[in-house]
Amino acid sequence: MRAVASMTISLLKLRIGVAIAASALAGVAATSGPHLAWWQIAGLTLAVLGASGAAGAFNHYYERDLDKLMRRTCTRPFASGALKASPWWLAAFLALLVASLALAVLTAGHAAAGYVFLGAFTYGIVYTVWLKRRSTWNIVVGGLAGSFAVMAGAAAVDPSPQVIPTVLAVVLFLWTPPHFWSLAAAKGDDYARANIPMLPVVVPAYAWTLAVLFHAVALAAISLVPVWFGAGMLYGICAAIGGGWFVWKSIVLHRDPSKKNAMGNFFASLLQLALLVAGALLSSAAGLLS
Repeated sequence: MRAVASMTISLLKLRIGVAIAASALAGVAATSGPHLAWWQIAGLTLAVLGASGAAGAFNHYYERDLDKLMRRTCTRPFASGALKASPWWLAAFLALLVASLALAVLTAGHAAAGYVFLGAFTYGIVYTVWLKRRSTWNIVVGGLAGSFAVMAGAAAVDPSPQVIPTVLAVVLFLWTPPHFWSLAAAKGDDYARANIPMLPVVVPAYAWTLAVLFHAVALAAISLVPVWFGAGMLYGICAAIGGGWFVWKSIVLHRDPSKKNAMGNFFASLLQLALLVAGALLSSAAGLLS
């Protein structure tokens, strides 16, 4: 039973899915409008998890040849041979996506469902199929997947664009490249062996660490913009701490582009995202209680 659960978590990339679902909840919390019922929030969360899982599972299936070449991914279900490749798997992933979109329509509306679809399509097709093997822009464009999750949460409350959730979507767009570039730098041998053109593999250390630092500074600064539009001090404190730590670790990485510092920056990016989401949720809760 434990083995099945572990394989399911891996196949659906549920760790990433949880982060994407949390981003959608941040979009809900950051949007002004009628409060959603608990079942709407639960439905949207499951829809985002399901759509993300479908895209993640397709990623495993499509990249099984590359995953075999990388120590980090060679134990994934399709790469290891635990699951045999078959068109039926593609049908199952598509069914999961369709069911997730239907749930999003029923609980959060058509606009939110549209953003959920765009997030899955961006990761599954644009990033995985079109860009990952071909361009250093792969994860830059792929970063839109997280942005669409924020917009899905916002659209569930109000389909009309609002400043704060739009800013958060921009932050998520800027967050994804340095997050994955740091991981790619730490696992550079894997990506080079698989011939995947992640930025740290194809340009000098000075260039990619500068790109990481630029993104970190930009997203840290932009993440504070919602404070001027009423996001609240709880949000501002969380955004400042998370962004400041991410910038500092990016500076350390730029000065010394070692694998240890790359992993340190990777974990700093996770902390920054966690604090950003927590800040949005705490500020929303404080507003509801005041």
